[in-house]
Amino acid sequence: MSKSSKPTLTTEAGAPVADNQNSTSAGIGGPLLLQDQHLLEKLARFNRERIPERVVHARGSGAYGYFEVTDDVSAYTSAHFLGEVGRRTETFARFSTVADSLGGPDAARDPRGFALKFYTEEGNYDLVGNNTPVFFIKDPLKFPDFIHSQKRDPFTGKQEPDNVWDFWANSPEATHQVTWLMGDRGIPASYRHMNGYGSHTYQWTNAEGEAFFVKYHFKTNQGIRCLSAEQGAELSGSDPNSHQTDLLQSIERGVYPSWTLYVQVMPAAEAADYRFNPFDLTKIWPHKDYPLTRVGRLVLDRNPDNVFAEVEQSAFSPNNFVPGIGPSPDKMLQGRLFAYADAHRYRLGVNHTQLAVNAPKAVATGANNYGRDGLMATNAYDRHAKNYEPNSYGGPVETGAPLSAPQPVTGHWGTHEAPQHTKDDDFFQAGELYRLMSEEEKNRLVANIAGGLAQVSREDVVEKNIAHFAAADPEYGKRVEEAVRELQEG
Repeated sequence: MSKSSKPTLTTEAGAPVADNQNSTSAGIGGPLLLQDQHLLEKLARFNRERIPERVVHARGSGAYGYFEVTDDVSAYTSAHFLGEVGRRTETFARFSTVADSLGGPDAARDPRGFALKFYTEEGNYDLVGNNTPVFFIKDPLKFPDFIHSQKRDPFTGKQEPDNVWDFWANSPEATHQVTWLMGDRGIPASYRHMNGYGSHTYQWTNAEGEAFFVKYHFKTNQGIRCLSAEQGAELSGSDPNSHQTDLLQSIERGVYPSWTLYVQVMPAAEAADYRFNPFDLTKIWPHKDYPLTRVGRLVLDRNPDNVFAEVEQSAFSPNNFVPGIGPSPDKMLQGRLFAYADAHRYRLGVNHTQLAVNAPKAVATGANNYGRDGLMATNAYDRHAKNYEPNSYGGPVETGAPLSAPQPVTGHWGTHEAPQHTKDDDFFQAGELYRLMSEEEKNRLVANIAGGLAQVSREDVVEKNIAHFAAADPEYGKRVEEAVRELQEG
């Protein structure tokens, strides 16, 4: 320690820095010297301070907290962290916009990511979702094309209404999510004032091996609050960091945001004969068929100390399951089981799970496996530990117990469309959502859609989109068409 009792500034190697204000030069006013290790280290590190931003969900905020079980759901799942009323599990949450870049505004009209990492005693369980219960597409093969249509055009360098609406015009399954996005919940007032949904269908398995399919609903205890298109545009200009600021300040002043978790539970045997495909991400399960069952509450009570280290380097992968929870035949989920983890291997490196925010807390040494080496490997292993399995030296071994119940599969391989159920069309749920809205909500929905469609240069694209809304509800389509024509003629 120096005489001033302040800690000594050091290099990356821990050596004390004598002068942090002046570079080493060849005499007064002379050229700088290559031997100035401190200067070179600072400049080299500065050049490498950024990592590739996420292609989607780039702009995000996060916080730590806990999940507490309030209701017994052991009849449905053997997951340890859900197994006892009152049990608490440390949790990290990341909220985000989807389409914009890292510097984009928080108050954009865009779905919001709602990702959770549960540091359970059986390993990390990651749940990725959005603030909407559905999504634009149902097959992962279309995901890169969808995102390309929503991101900056390679020629103009900006988001193009032609691209956005052209993709939707040729993807009728997007009609339901477009109705959500263009409605009153399209711009949440803050991350605290929105619901979160697992969106996908997951499998729960109880201790007896019985399988259930579930959907997650995190209902905000702060109440739903949203912004109008005008309010969102104004806030985006005046405070692009509005949601980040709100989350940070609310936790700092002790007003901890919370959500109540409910699940819809479908016995696995009922899936095959349900009136529509229960694994279709563009559809919800009506609550009258599968009512909400309360599970517990999520509370966020601690801000990260370093946004880059803990929020930007946080990595969520839906393939991180724990015993009692597993995947379903949901095609989009199946694709994400690979894509999410692979995105993190690209952005952060193969050893990103050793970073503090991602490391499992169930094992004192982190992941207990045979992975070694690679960029930024930090885990310390016994120097005699083998890096292969099976071995005769007491290394970790398999349990033989599957995480979830097996599901039967039949048929020939090929690029199959999903099996058709009696209500498997792309429009009826969008129409049901429209008819649930008040007259004022319908007016705003139509105005938001027309504002985008009227900017599209191709008339056939406009007509295809209008046809989708008309298929959902004739009045819906007629009102959108009238509003578009009025804007085009004005």
